[in-house]
Amino acid sequence: MDLAPFTTMRVGGPAREFVRASTEQQLVDAAITAWSSGEDLLVLGGGSNVVISDEGFDGTVIHVESRGIERLASEEGSVRLRVQAGEPWDGLVEYTVEQGWAGIEALSGIPGSSGAAPMQNIGAYGQELSSSLTAIDFLDYLEGEVVRVPAEELGFGYRTSALKRGRLGVVVAIELRLDETDTTTAGYEQLATALGVEVGAPVLAAQVRERVLALRASKGMVLDPDDPDSVSCGSFFTNPIVSESFSRTLPFDAPQWLEPDDVHVKLSAAWLIERAGIPRGFALPGSDAAISSKHTLAITNRGGATAEQVAELARYVRTRVLAQFGVLLQPEPVAIGVTL
Repeated sequence: MDLAPFTTMRVGGPAREFVRASTEQQLVDAAITAWSSGEDLLVLGGGSNVVISDEGFDGTVIHVESRGIERLASEEGSVRLRVQAGEPWDGLVEYTVEQGWAGIEALSGIPGSSGAAPMQNIGAYGQELSSSLTAIDFLDYLEGEVVRVPAEELGFGYRTSALKRGRLGVVVAIELRLDETDTTTAGYEQLATALGVEVGAPVLAAQVRERVLALRASKGMVLDPDDPDSVSCGSFFTNPIVSESFSRTLPFDAPQWLEPDDVHVKLSAAWLIERAGIPRGFALPGSDAAISSKHTLAITNRGGATAEQVAELARYVRTRVLAQFGVLLQPEPVAIGVTL
């Protein structure tokens, strides 16, 4: 079965074996079976953060479809939720906002499944998953059983975690702690401006969700069958973090944000790409992969693009930025059988 329809980039060849896991137990059993037989294993949720090669995957692909949101006992004023891995992430955010709970509303519109969210510590508009995640239920490869892993053991950082850095296993469910209130704060300048308030001002979580969805849609970052710019992995490159001394070598108008350690600076990958001479809508000759016409951080499939065309454009962007600024951009999607 071709994997392209199961990814938001719509690229990827066939899997040698394809298994649907609609329950937690099916997910656990399928993974253990693959490991026991020495099979290469790829666990695929919403397919929003992966580029799979045109040759496909010579192993077992488990498509995670297990769904369910369970409210757990918690202290007064807070809400604890156990969310199965296959629960669509944005559906979860919508549900929590409708219930009058705050904590993940700024993460609205991010595609993919809940089980994949801890992998790269998803974040947007001043929120990160790590601020709300308390633990995961994890099928550990070495132990061969499901264990509860507290959030503090997951090594969260900017778009990374111990899971992304090589801790082997499968996320079966996640546990979140939210605030039992419909009010949050506008903690990000662009979001606060869009809401017409000062940074840090109190706002309704529902207002944040509405505005975030609008902002993401304006950048082609919300899946929309009528918008070709949304056929992508979302942001393809992470914002690079460099030393404060290196940041002083960049042009004076390069956007920079000092990190909490006061010795590192976060740069804008979009600004670097544009200033390296790559405009919105750019495509290499003969390729159906292109930079989004709305946002230079996204690489899109304009219809019929191959995984190699996506990868070729990614490599071209990285090479141009490196040559212009000495900064090597890091791809955000997981590459399966391709070199980004």
